[in-house]
Amino acid sequence: MTTSTHHSLRGAPPHHFVDEAWLALRGEDVLEPDVPIVDPHHHLWDRRPHSLYLLPELLKDINDSGHHVRGTVFAECTSMYRADGDPRLACIGQVEFVNGIGAMSASGVYGAVRACAGIVGKVDLTEGASVVEVLQECIRRAPDRFRGIRQMAAWDASPQVSSLVRPPPPNLLEHPGFRAGFAQLAPLGLSFDAWVYHPQLGQLIALADEFPATSIILNHMGGRAALGPYAARREEVFQEWRQSMRELARRPNVTVKLGGIGMRLGGFDFHDRDLPPTSRELAQAWRPSFETCVEAFGPERSMFESNFPVDKSACTYRVMWNTFKRLAQDYSASEKASLFAGTAVRVYRLPQALAQPAAKTG
Repeated sequence: MTTSTHHSLRGAPPHHFVDEAWLALRGEDVLEPDVPIVDPHHHLWDRRPHSLYLLPELLKDINDSGHHVRGTVFAECTSMYRADGDPRLACIGQVEFVNGIGAMSASGVYGAVRACAGIVGKVDLTEGASVVEVLQECIRRAPDRFRGIRQMAAWDASPQVSSLVRPPPPNLLEHPGFRAGFAQLAPLGLSFDAWVYHPQLGQLIALADEFPATSIILNHMGGRAALGPYAARREEVFQEWRQSMRELARRPNVTVKLGGIGMRLGGFDFHDRDLPPTSRELAQAWRPSFETCVEAFGPERSMFESNFPVDKSACTYRVMWNTFKRLAQDYSASEKASLFAGTAVRVYRLPQALAQPAAKTG
């Protein structure tokens, strides 16, 4: 098999660069187009010249996919922070921005999809207990949509693994200020989205134990890394990750997002091939991780996520959800309903109608 350099010659980070011409080389039919979907993890940003992904780009991906996406949840990405005023409140700009997108979508002018029906924002929990003021302000700015926060803790000593532009400090989840800030979430009815790499899962387990009343949503299947120091011992790392995921799943306040398939973190070479991967190829590569997660957490505590536009660096929205449908093909109708929409609706407290098929007219 030959490989392509189409991603390596650009100035953008490889997990943000999207080659539309390359993606167009692979087409496939839509699988099970009537299955209701709530996509619980995507971003919106303006990072030109490298990446632009706002409501028009999101809706184009959804509409062109042919899948029955009913609603979405925005996940924080340090987008549209305020440039002026109190730095503590800069993150509120992101909430205002996304709430406006959600209001635009809710008007129906842009179609039946309810984009940004839920918002996961960010505040700096290391501020400690006083961060409650910022959290309350976020709720006030988007009372119908603000559901929780994500403060990315994904840190690794290897620069080949760490991909964040602004990496967090090591051991963020153990920071005393972070713990004091984290304690403010449950009383406000807010959840916490956790983005960590697999060696940090032990810290997340300890956090879940200390705060059993706080809903924790693990992003990207626990961030199992197969790059840098982990590349040469992939099977050993997989077993370590699996053990940690099984232990984490014993905490009933934790759910898991099944996604991140398009990131290089997993050690796959899909980005560098002459042709984009098919949904069959992706499903085959991802099945061991998927089965580990669902066996541990169960469908009622698992939800598929697109992680777009990050994962668009590897495949289209159509191929992504075709992959998920291939992975879920042997599950019951009720289990599929949880994986594709039900879990997301329950965990993020979204309107129940989003998990139902659209009413047929005519």
